[in-house]
Amino acid sequence: MSTGIHSGSVRVTVELHAVQPEPAADWEEIAEISWRSPSGEALVAPLMDDPVDLPSLASRGPGCYRLRVHARGRDTAVDRTVVDEVVESYLLQSWPAAHENALLVRATDAYGAHLRAQDADDTIVIDHEDSLDTRTGRERDILRRAAAPFFG
Repeated sequence: MSTGIHSGSVRVTVELHAVQPEPAADWEEIAEISWRSPSGEALVAPLMDDPVDLPSLASRGPGCYRLRVHARGRDTAVDRTVVDEVVESYLLQSWPAAHENALLVRATDAYGAHLRAQDADDTIVIDHEDSLDTRTGRERDILRRAAAPFFG
């Protein structure tokens, strides 16, 4: 996910579901992707830091899942390097599901429109603890690249 702020804290909530939930109301951007977890673990992690204390998105172990990402507040402080308060929020909903095409459910923030207007690139993002030589590294890379067209 791309945040509007350059650096700083954002609010992230994870919801694990047994079946597809309804999209949450009052969010500016909502997108869905399908993904597979061979290891049964998928952790939320900042780009340059360790995973945070949130549950694994692969709640039922190894298998196929759907991830719905909600974003709010990304237009508030775009590219500011110092933000004293949390201005952006994200809700991640995950549930077991067969593969489906990516879906943009709602697109109303200016920052998301700006990102979608840019040409996609083939950049592979790997944080300092991951490598494409590890299963976890490959899974994180797949999730990061799959979400790029929708959230940067």
